[in-house]
Amino acid sequence: MSEYVPPKVWTWDKENGGAFASTNRPIAGPTHDQELPRGEHPIQLYSLATPNGQKVTIMLEELLAAGHDAEYDAYLINIGKGDQFGSGFVSVNPNSKIPAMMDYGPKEPIRLFESGSMLVYLADKFDAFLSKDVAKRAETMNWLFWQMGSAPFLGGGFGHFYAYAPIKLEYPINRYAMEAKRQLDVLDRELADREFISGSEYTIADMAIFPWYGNMVLGRAYNAAEFLDVGTYKNVIRWAEQIDAREPVKRGRCVNSGGGPEDEQLHERHSAADVDKVVALRKERGTV
Repeated sequence: MSEYVPPKVWTWDKENGGAFASTNRPIAGPTHDQELPRGEHPIQLYSLATPNGQKVTIMLEELLAAGHDAEYDAYLINIGKGDQFGSGFVSVNPNSKIPAMMDYGPKEPIRLFESGSMLVYLADKFDAFLSKDVAKRAETMNWLFWQMGSAPFLGGGFGHFYAYAPIKLEYPINRYAMEAKRQLDVLDRELADREFISGSEYTIADMAIFPWYGNMVLGRAYNAAEFLDVGTYKNVIRWAEQIDAREPVKRGRCVNSGGGPEDEQLHERHSAADVDKVVALRKERGTV
């Protein structure tokens, strides 16, 4: 393969290949008119059960399990079909990435985009999973922002070149595998002396990190568990298994799922009963 020489001015190659190539583009804004549906609850979520989407549905299900009035409607956004570029979605999230949320509870509706922002908003709104103690809150926020800054190297970096790129290239796979393993080692060292990532309390930091790094060490990401030798990260595995066993986490992972067996998918969520059916089926089959 010849060495790539960048041109003086980059131009967009629409046929660049790879997964999601049909929806990647160098400009923002909507591509078509498409209103978002709206259910009966104040909180309206538009998402997909990717790691970023799971963060928010896990938080919402944790809030409900803890007795908070956090009922919500959730609608699947099919990013493969370009739903994220519909005019309604772009009006909530101009960055055209899932998840996006509207809270119609306040006098003036509040739009929310970026999963980390949503977690902090919900934690403050319901006074849950984020300590009021300054030091504890700061440590939780440290790890929340660590995840927001680190996960793109795991997903868009390692995951893309290892699992989704049209051809396998040694340099980027090695480069991002090294970084993915470094990040797992960061977590493993911290979790050696802590039950949860920011201390003794389960927080939004755990909810943010688990869908990315917990699913990785549990063998659910990119078919790369063996390649990354995830079994060496014993503390991360202990933590991931502990969180994975939580009922709200099992429920949150189901919401807005659009892959796998059709009867295990849950495109929309409007009540607890919607989730009950899918979780029961997945438990029966051992796929939750």
